[in-house]
Amino acid sequence: MTRVVSVFLPTLPTDRVRRADPSIPAEAPLVIVARSGSKRWLSAVDANAAKLGLHVGMAAAKAQALVQGLHMVDADPAADLAALERLTLWALSQYSPVVATDPPNGIVMDTEGADHLQGGEELMLSGLVNRFRARGLAARAAIADTWGAAFGLARSMRAETKVIPIGKTADAVSRLPLSSLRLSAETIVSLRMLGFQTIGELAVTPRAPLTLRFGPEIGRRLDQMFGRVAEPIDPIRCPEIIEVHRAFAEPIGAAETIAKYVSRLVAALCLELQAKGLGVRRTDLIVHRVDNTIQALRAGTAKPVRDVAWLTKILHDRIERIDPGYGIEKLGLAATMVEPLNDRQIVSSLVEAADVDVTSLIDVLGNRGTHRIYRQAPVASDVPERSVQRISPVADEDGRTWPLTWPRPVRMMDRPELIEVIALLPDHPPVSFTWRGKRRRVRRADGPERIFGEWWMRTSEWTAVRDYFTVEDETGERYWIYRSGDGVDADTGSHRWFVHGTFA
Repeated sequence: MTRVVSVFLPTLPTDRVRRADPSIPAEAPLVIVARSGSKRWLSAVDANAAKLGLHVGMAAAKAQALVQGLHMVDADPAADLAALERLTLWALSQYSPVVATDPPNGIVMDTEGADHLQGGEELMLSGLVNRFRARGLAARAAIADTWGAAFGLARSMRAETKVIPIGKTADAVSRLPLSSLRLSAETIVSLRMLGFQTIGELAVTPRAPLTLRFGPEIGRRLDQMFGRVAEPIDPIRCPEIIEVHRAFAEPIGAAETIAKYVSRLVAALCLELQAKGLGVRRTDLIVHRVDNTIQALRAGTAKPVRDVAWLTKILHDRIERIDPGYGIEKLGLAATMVEPLNDRQIVSSLVEAADVDVTSLIDVLGNRGTHRIYRQAPVASDVPERSVQRISPVADEDGRTWPLTWPRPVRMMDRPELIEVIALLPDHPPVSFTWRGKRRRVRRADGPERIFGEWWMRTSEWTAVRDYFTVEDETGERYWIYRSGDGVDADTGSHRWFVHGTFA
């Protein structure tokens, strides 16, 4: 079973123009004008233009008369295709080994065996759309069992992302419009004249009359959408990618045989990497089956490596996910993400103790689907929740420490929790406080420690202060609580109390 993601970029031409020309105001309507002889019409409109009633196919002269100050740019299909190819190559390095362009405004990729590196399908799609948006590109993405279903959903839904569970394709596409079926405009118009409106209505119609009138294309598209006929993806390839292949005179299928040739491919790939002084961070194993389908497995590493034994082990651990079908006729191994890696002297354990390297453990956990692997690092900030950040588990320490003079709790809450407190203002510690429905009497207290807001970063914190206390209740439990404000001036804070952490 494959899982296919279709990414739809509805305003790619206008987004490309805006990225190339930042001087165009963000609120100004923008359209792309295509020409055919003396005829000029709108081939693409952005969201601002669509709100004003402009649409694709409208005469350019009419659009210009309706909207004053309309930005009109001549169409450049070659530039749009080049931009789409660049985005596809980026997706190849980030999301899946099998990625292809789906002109004029789409990308398709088979993410089976690669979505675990992104935290699962839902997180993968949301992250993908968010990264496109950060680059000024509107995008919608859907994942389903087939290319046809994902294509139709991405272009018909209003939500930015949609995940169709495995085996639920038929239910998901039955209400899609006929335009989702990748048929010619003339065929769609003819089908609508016959009374068809949705794919579900067309799917239950006898095939013979449709084939007799329209040819085999309707049946082929329906079979592709419902998964009855395979639709392989021809992946794009970057010339700079380091890749090795092995073709077989006779198809192979046994796990032991696959493992043997994977080991040979890893050795050949590492030789190529060593010759260029590179290490691999992301490796793709491409499996070409005799039924003209492709299966791909992706493995990542925390640091750039070209250790034959370790890369072999990582890939061997995932061989069980390969479905050889009727046999494998070709294996490929590609280094889709590389970084410089220079040879270094290995420290002998006979001379001095070597540092414990946990990179191998991180690689094993990451390739099993545990994508949120990180460690904490200090940040130069007096505000407690901003004094720490998540970094890569293998990032350099670079000598950072927490320059603290007051003790900090072992458990810091993501968000301080509101409590009810009895205390004398402005500087006395609490006598008692109520937290999570339980009242606690304070036996001992230390403080206050005053922390000022970062006025140089946020104007809202120009006069803000917090007074922190370390308190111990009658059971011996210790808490880190604070009052928002100095207890006198209302401009310094709300004077409400919060629990921010607990001590061991």
